[in-house]
Amino acid sequence: MTARPARPTRTGEDVFASILDVIDVEEIAPDTYTAGSLPHFNRRIYGGQVLAQSIVAASRTVPAGRFAHSVHGYFLRPGNLDVPITLAVEELRDGRSFSARRTHALQDGVPILSLIVSFQEEQPGLEHIQEAPPQVPPPEGLASSTDLFPALRMPAEYAAPGGAFDVRHVEPALYTAPDPQRRDNQAMWLRATGALPSHADRNLKAALLAYACDQALLEPVLRAHGLSWSSPDLSVASIDHAMWWHREVDVTQWLLFVQDSPAAIGARGLGTARVYTRDGTLVASIAQEGLVRTPPRS
Repeated sequence: MTARPARPTRTGEDVFASILDVIDVEEIAPDTYTAGSLPHFNRRIYGGQVLAQSIVAASRTVPAGRFAHSVHGYFLRPGNLDVPITLAVEELRDGRSFSARRTHALQDGVPILSLIVSFQEEQPGLEHIQEAPPQVPPPEGLASSTDLFPALRMPAEYAAPGGAFDVRHVEPALYTAPDPQRRDNQAMWLRATGALPSHADRNLKAALLAYACDQALLEPVLRAHGLSWSSPDLSVASIDHAMWWHREVDVTQWLLFVQDSPAAIGARGLGTARVYTRDGTLVASIAQEGLVRTPPRS
Protein backbone atom coordinates (compact mmCIF):
# COMPACT_ATOMS: atom_id res chain seq x y z
CA MET A 1 0.00 0.00 0.00
CA THR A 2 1.41 3.40 -1.00
CA ALA A 3 1.35 6.17 1.58
CA ARG A 4 -0.33 9.28 0.23
CA PRO A 5 -1.76 12.40 1.81
CA ALA A 6 -5.48 12.41 2.42
CA ARG A 7 -7.40 14.70 0.10
CA PRO A 8 -8.14 18.18 1.48
CA THR A 9 -11.24 18.17 3.63
CA ARG A 10 -13.39 20.99 4.92
CA THR A 11 -15.43 19.51 7.75
CA GLY A 12 -14.60 17.86 11.02
CA GLU A 13 -16.70 14.88 9.98
CA ASP A 14 -14.50 14.38 6.91
CA VAL A 15 -11.30 14.63 8.93
CA PHE A 16 -12.61 12.12 11.48
CA ALA A 17 -13.54 9.76 8.64
CA SER A 18 -9.96 10.09 7.34
CA ILE A 19 -8.65 9.12 10.78
CA LEU A 20 -10.87 6.05 10.84
CA ASP A 21 -9.55 5.13 7.40
CA VAL A 22 -5.86 5.60 8.21
CA ILE A 23 -5.95 3.53 11.43
CA ASP A 24 -7.75 0.69 9.61
CA VAL A 25 -4.43 -1.04 8.98
CA GLU A 26 -4.02 -3.52 6.11
CA GLU A 27 -2.68 -7.03 6.71
CA ILE A 28 0.12 -7.92 4.27
CA ALA A 29 1.46 -11.07 5.97
CA PRO A 30 0.79 -12.99 9.20
CA ASP A 31 1.18 -10.56 12.12
CA THR A 32 2.35 -7.83 9.72
CA TYR A 33 0.34 -4.79 8.66
CA THR A 34 0.85 -1.60 6.70
CA ALA A 35 -0.65 1.88 6.87
CA GLY A 36 -0.29 5.37 5.48
CA SER A 37 -0.33 8.73 7.24
CA LEU A 38 -2.46 11.84 7.39
CA PRO A 39 -0.96 15.26 6.67
CA HIS A 40 0.17 17.14 9.76
CA PHE A 41 1.13 20.76 10.25
CA ASN A 42 4.67 20.01 11.50
CA ARG A 43 5.35 17.78 8.45
CA ARG A 44 5.96 14.73 10.64
CA ILE A 45 3.70 11.84 11.54
CA TYR A 46 1.41 12.75 14.41
CA GLY A 47 2.35 10.51 17.34
CA GLY A 48 -1.25 9.68 18.22
CA GLN A 49 -1.76 8.30 14.74
CA VAL A 50 1.03 5.71 14.82
CA LEU A 51 0.12 4.89 18.44
CA ALA A 52 -3.47 4.14 17.40
CA GLN A 53 -2.34 2.15 14.35
CA SER A 54 -0.05 0.02 16.50
CA ILE A 55 -2.85 -0.71 18.96
CA VAL A 56 -5.24 -1.67 16.15
CA ALA A 57 -2.63 -3.95 14.57
CA ALA A 58 -2.02 -5.71 17.89
CA SER A 59 -5.77 -6.12 18.47
CA ARG A 60 -6.12 -7.96 15.16
CA THR A 61 -3.98 -10.82 16.50
CA VAL A 62 -5.66 -11.57 19.85
CA PRO A 63 -8.49 -14.05 20.52
CA ALA A 64 -11.98 -12.66 20.07
CA GLY A 65 -13.48 -11.01 23.14
CA ARG A 66 -10.22 -9.58 24.52
CA PHE A 67 -9.90 -5.82 24.85
CA ALA A 68 -6.93 -3.50 25.38
CA HIS A 69 -6.60 -2.42 29.00
CA SER A 70 -3.06 -0.98 29.00
CA VAL A 71 -0.30 0.14 26.66
CA HIS A 72 3.30 1.24 27.25
CA GLY A 73 5.26 2.62 24.34
CA TYR A 74 8.29 4.63 23.27
CA PHE A 75 8.49 7.06 20.39
CA LEU A 76 11.95 6.36 18.96
CA ARG A 77 12.22 8.49 15.82
CA PRO A 78 10.18 11.12 13.99
CA GLY A 79 8.00 9.60 11.28
CA ASN A 80 8.14 10.54 7.58
CA LEU A 81 4.71 11.37 6.13
CA ASP A 82 5.75 10.13 2.67
CA VAL A 83 6.92 6.64 3.71
CA PRO A 84 4.49 3.75 4.42
CA ILE A 85 4.44 2.39 7.97
CA THR A 86 4.98 -1.33 8.56
CA LEU A 87 3.47 -2.67 11.78
CA ALA A 88 5.13 -5.87 12.96
CA VAL A 89 3.27 -7.61 15.79
CA GLU A 90 4.95 -10.12 18.09
CA GLU A 91 2.67 -12.50 19.97
CA LEU A 92 4.24 -12.55 23.43
CA ARG A 93 1.65 -14.53 25.37
CA ASP A 94 -1.91 -15.83 25.33
CA GLY A 95 -3.01 -16.84 28.81
CA ARG A 96 -6.40 -17.95 30.10
CA SER A 97 -7.68 -14.38 30.32
CA PHE A 98 -4.84 -12.07 29.21
CA SER A 99 -2.92 -11.59 25.95
CA ALA A 100 0.23 -9.53 25.44
CA ARG A 101 1.49 -8.17 22.13
CA ARG A 102 4.52 -6.12 21.11
CA THR A 103 4.19 -3.89 18.04
CA HIS A 104 7.06 -2.23 16.22
CA ALA A 105 6.06 0.56 13.83
CA LEU A 106 8.75 0.64 11.14
CA GLN A 107 9.74 2.90 8.27
CA ASP A 108 12.50 1.75 5.92
CA GLY A 109 13.09 -1.13 8.33
CA VAL A 110 13.81 1.15 11.30
CA PRO A 111 11.43 1.44 14.29
CA ILE A 112 9.77 4.81 14.91
CA LEU A 113 7.58 3.47 17.75
CA SER A 114 7.75 0.35 19.91
CA LEU A 115 5.03 -0.63 22.37
CA ILE A 116 3.46 -3.46 24.34
CA VAL A 117 -0.30 -3.78 24.67
CA SER A 118 -2.07 -6.01 27.17
CA PHE A 119 -5.57 -7.38 26.46
CA GLN A 120 -8.05 -9.00 28.83
CA GLU A 121 -11.34 -10.82 28.66
CA GLU A 122 -14.32 -9.25 30.43
CA GLN A 123 -14.25 -10.57 34.00
CA PRO A 124 -15.94 -9.84 37.34
CA GLY A 125 -13.73 -8.68 40.18
CA LEU A 126 -12.92 -6.02 42.75
CA GLU A 127 -14.08 -2.49 42.09
CA HIS A 128 -13.81 0.72 44.06
CA ILE A 129 -14.94 4.28 43.61
CA GLN A 130 -12.31 6.44 41.93
CA GLU A 131 -11.36 10.01 42.70
CA ALA A 132 -14.25 12.21 41.63
CA PRO A 133 -13.69 14.75 38.85
CA PRO A 134 -13.48 18.45 39.76
CA GLN A 135 -16.43 20.76 39.27
CA VAL A 136 -15.84 22.53 35.94
CA PRO A 137 -18.07 24.41 33.49
CA PRO A 138 -19.91 22.22 30.96
CA PRO A 139 -18.58 22.19 27.39
CA GLU A 140 -21.53 24.13 25.95
CA GLY A 141 -20.33 27.40 27.45
CA LEU A 142 -16.66 27.09 26.44
CA ALA A 143 -14.83 28.17 23.28
CA SER A 144 -14.52 25.42 20.68
CA SER A 145 -11.33 24.51 18.85
CA THR A 146 -13.41 23.92 15.71
CA ASP A 147 -14.08 27.66 15.68
CA LEU A 148 -10.49 28.60 16.51
CA PHE A 149 -8.72 26.59 13.80
CA PRO A 150 -10.25 28.47 10.83
CA ALA A 151 -9.26 31.72 12.53
CA LEU A 152 -5.68 30.41 12.67
CA ARG A 153 -5.83 29.90 8.88
CA MET A 154 -4.82 26.28 9.24
CA PRO A 155 -5.99 24.08 6.32
CA ALA A 156 -8.63 21.61 7.47
CA GLU A 157 -6.55 18.57 6.60
CA TYR A 158 -3.66 19.89 8.72
CA ALA A 159 -5.99 20.55 11.63
CA ALA A 160 -6.15 16.81 12.34
CA PRO A 161 -6.47 15.83 15.08
CA GLY A 162 -7.83 19.25 15.97
CA GLY A 163 -10.28 19.29 13.08
CA ALA A 164 -11.59 15.85 13.97
CA PHE A 165 -12.04 16.56 17.68
CA ASP A 166 -13.88 19.43 19.29
CA VAL A 167 -11.60 20.50 22.17
CA ARG A 168 -12.87 22.99 24.76
CA HIS A 169 -10.45 24.22 27.39
CA VAL A 170 -11.64 25.35 30.81
CA GLU A 171 -8.53 27.53 31.13
CA PRO A 172 -7.40 29.77 28.24
CA ALA A 173 -6.36 27.73 25.19
CA LEU A 174 -2.64 27.72 24.35
CA TYR A 175 -2.84 27.81 20.55
CA THR A 176 -1.65 31.39 20.08
CA ALA A 177 -0.73 32.77 23.52
CA PRO A 178 0.37 31.55 26.96
CA ASP A 179 -2.02 31.24 29.86
CA PRO A 180 -1.93 34.58 31.75
CA GLN A 181 -1.77 32.56 34.96
CA ARG A 182 1.08 30.11 35.37
CA ARG A 183 -0.21 26.75 36.60
CA ASP A 184 0.71 23.10 36.16
CA ASN A 185 -2.80 21.79 35.60
CA GLN A 186 -5.76 22.16 33.28
CA ALA A 187 -9.11 20.64 32.38
CA MET A 188 -10.57 20.27 28.92
CA TRP A 189 -13.53 18.64 27.23
CA LEU A 190 -13.08 16.59 24.06
CA ARG A 191 -15.50 15.01 21.62
CA ALA A 192 -15.12 13.65 18.08
CA THR A 193 -16.83 15.65 15.36
CA GLY A 194 -17.85 12.53 13.42
CA ALA A 195 -19.65 9.26 14.07
CA LEU A 196 -18.29 5.81 14.84
CA PRO A 197 -18.76 3.11 12.19
CA SER A 198 -21.22 0.33 12.95
CA HIS A 199 -18.36 -2.19 13.23
CA ALA A 200 -16.50 -0.20 15.90
CA ASP A 201 -15.48 -2.54 18.72
CA ARG A 202 -13.97 -1.80 22.10
CA ASN A 203 -10.40 -1.97 20.76
CA LEU A 204 -11.07 0.53 17.98
CA LYS A 205 -12.66 2.86 20.51
CA ALA A 206 -9.59 2.52 22.74
CA ALA A 207 -7.30 3.31 19.81
CA LEU A 208 -9.31 6.43 18.98
CA LEU A 209 -8.86 7.73 22.51
CA ALA A 210 -5.10 7.11 22.17
CA TYR A 211 -5.17 9.05 18.89
CA ALA A 212 -7.02 11.99 20.42
CA CYS A 213 -5.15 12.35 23.70
CA ASP A 214 -1.65 12.78 22.27
CA GLN A 215 -2.42 16.33 21.15
CA ALA A 216 -2.72 17.91 24.60
CA LEU A 217 -1.03 15.79 27.27
CA LEU A 218 1.97 18.11 27.59
CA GLU A 219 -0.04 21.33 27.79
CA PRO A 220 0.26 21.52 31.62
CA VAL A 221 4.04 21.65 31.14
CA LEU A 222 3.64 24.62 28.79
CA ARG A 223 1.27 26.38 31.20
CA ALA A 224 3.70 26.00 34.09
CA HIS A 225 6.42 27.78 32.13
CA GLY A 226 4.43 30.53 30.45
CA LEU A 227 4.56 28.92 26.99
CA SER A 228 2.08 28.37 24.17
CA TRP A 229 2.14 26.24 21.04
CA SER A 230 3.09 29.43 19.16
CA SER A 231 6.06 30.32 21.36
CA PRO A 232 9.10 31.11 19.15
CA ASP A 233 11.48 28.19 18.59
CA LEU A 234 9.53 25.90 20.92
CA SER A 235 10.30 22.23 20.25
CA VAL A 236 7.97 19.55 21.65
CA ALA A 237 8.15 15.80 20.99
CA SER A 238 6.65 12.76 22.71
CA ILE A 239 9.17 10.40 24.32
CA ASP A 240 6.94 7.73 25.83
CA HIS A 241 3.28 7.05 26.47
CA ALA A 242 1.42 4.92 29.01
CA MET A 243 -2.32 4.44 29.05
CA TRP A 244 -4.82 2.40 31.03
CA TRP A 245 -8.39 1.94 29.82
CA HIS A 246 -10.59 1.18 32.82
CA ARG A 247 -13.85 0.92 30.92
CA GLU A 248 -15.13 1.04 27.36
CA VAL A 249 -14.86 4.57 26.03
CA ASP A 250 -16.72 6.46 23.29
CA VAL A 251 -14.91 9.50 21.86
CA THR A 252 -18.10 10.68 20.14
CA GLN A 253 -19.44 11.63 23.59
CA TRP A 254 -18.03 14.45 25.71
CA LEU A 255 -14.99 13.37 27.75
CA LEU A 256 -13.39 15.46 30.49
CA PHE A 257 -9.57 15.42 30.70
CA VAL A 258 -8.26 16.42 34.13
CA GLN A 259 -4.54 17.04 33.63
CA ASP A 260 -1.44 18.04 35.52
CA SER A 261 2.35 17.98 35.29
CA PRO A 262 4.12 16.50 38.33
CA ALA A 263 7.60 17.47 37.13
CA ALA A 264 9.80 18.89 34.39
CA ILE A 265 13.58 18.51 34.39
CA GLY A 266 16.37 18.17 31.84
CA ALA A 267 14.11 19.41 29.00
CA ARG A 268 11.71 16.55 29.82
CA GLY A 269 8.18 17.25 31.03
CA LEU A 270 5.71 14.74 32.44
CA GLY A 271 2.00 15.14 31.76
CA THR A 272 -0.79 13.03 33.25
CA ALA A 273 -4.53 12.88 32.66
CA ARG A 274 -7.60 11.27 34.16
CA VAL A 275 -10.41 10.89 31.62
CA TYR A 276 -14.04 10.99 32.74
CA THR A 277 -17.38 10.65 31.03
CA ARG A 278 -19.86 13.45 31.48
CA ASP A 279 -21.54 11.62 34.36
CA GLY A 280 -18.20 11.47 36.24
CA THR A 281 -17.17 7.88 35.46
CA LEU A 282 -13.41 7.37 35.15
CA VAL A 283 -12.72 5.60 31.85
CA ALA A 284 -8.96 6.00 31.39
CA SER A 285 -5.71 7.18 32.98
CA ILE A 286 -2.78 8.44 30.90
CA ALA A 287 0.84 9.50 31.39
CA GLN A 288 3.25 10.89 28.85
CA GLU A 289 6.78 12.24 29.06
CA GLY A 290 7.87 14.59 26.34
CA LEU A 291 10.81 16.64 25.20
CA VAL A 292 10.10 20.37 25.70
CA ARG A 293 12.91 22.61 24.52
CA THR A 294 13.01 26.39 24.39
CA PRO A 295 15.72 28.90 23.45
CA PRO A 296 18.10 29.81 26.30
CA ARG A 297 16.78 32.67 28.39
CA SER A 298 19.14 35.56 29.00
